Amino acid sequence: MKTPDPSLVRAAARNNAEWCATMCRSHGVESGFGEQTWAAASRTPPYYPDAVTLVPGADPAALTARIDTAAPGATVKDGFADLDLTDAGFRVLFDAQWIHRPAPEPPAGDPALAWAVADDPGALHAWALAWDGGNGDVDLFRPELLADPDTFVLAGRSPDGRVLAGAVASRSDRVLGLSNVFTHDDGPSTAWPDLLDVAHSLFPALPVVGYEQGDDLAAALRHGFEPIGPLRIWIHPGPRPSA
Repeated sequence: MKTPDPSLVRAAARNNAEWCATMCRSHGVESGFGEQTWAAASRTPPYYPDAVTLVPGADPAALTARIDTAAPGATVKDGFADLDLTDAGFRVLFDAQWIHRPAPEPPAGDPALAWAVADDPGALHAWALAWDGGNGDVDLFRPELLADPDTFVLAGRSPDGRVLAGAVASRSDRVLGLSNVFTHDDGPSTAWPDLLDVAHSLFPALPVVGYEQGDDLAAALRHGFEPIGPLRIWIHPGPRPSA
């Protein structure tokens, strides 16, 4: 494996923060970018952090001053896994890896599913039902997302029209981020070939980034991704998950 390019990690962190900002806007939550971090002063939607670091060595005190730590459940995406937030009352929730893949090659054949961008409220709702899998978070993805020109909700449908796989593609200047990857067939590995074909058809010149852990990370690595750097999720005590 080649030595990771530090600028790729910054591009991946920035892309992810831009997606988090888009999700916040769709819920009416204001946020902003600084030189070191993106942050929201009020609580963000479920599974989304209150702050993301954009550069190594971010100032922990300045970061935590921008978010609400009075209410339980604040989360920070430490994009370079180099912060210590224990003095501010945080604990580590989990570690993961940023991943990168060069711009995909043109598709070698037809995809297994019929893929399209969910571009109306009905299609988005069907995608969200499939993504949620009955966990009660189907309303996380609101129609306001459809107005963002750099967000593409990708749905893979079976011949009978059911959404069996999907992801969110978020475009930034240098990279295309893929997140919320899911499939209802044989695990995460089955979604990646189709998703990479769709990414090429939408943005043939953009490399793909994201972050994964565990089996999902192993699946991405089997399909040409490389790990480019660690990240860490911190949580302030309280009943709030993060992603």
